[in-house]
Amino acid sequence: QVQLVESGGGLVQAGGSLRLSCAASGRTLGYFYMPWFRQAPGKEREFVAVIGDDLSTAYADSVKGRFTISRDVDKNTVYLQMSSLKPEDTAVYYCATGRSLSRRSDQYRYWGQGTQVTVSS
Repeated sequence: QVQLVESGGGLVQAGGSLRLSCAASGRTLGYFYMPWFRQAPGKEREFVAVIGDDLSTAYADSVKGRFTISRDVDKNTVYLQMSSLKPEDTAVYYCATGRSLSRRSDQYRYWGQGTQVTVSS
């Protein structure tokens, strides 16, 4: 079992910044990839970014250049630095972890509870 706990969400004005954190604990050995997904009301969960334990990264086109994913391997924590936020970034943000690299949410076994990000115009 792996436990994931997100933090750092909140309300911010358009153009502002937020940093999300996701702390992993439990049997994390072998779970190399940690993505962030988000889900807006009435929409499907969508891929945002992912980082591997080798610190390789990938981003959705919609956030490329504005969001940065990073990882503290020693603390088993992943971060999502979000800048130049737009109202369309409003969603519940979830971190996850899995053994394989994918942009599909069904490929990740463990999920956090989510943290709300609201961007006002």
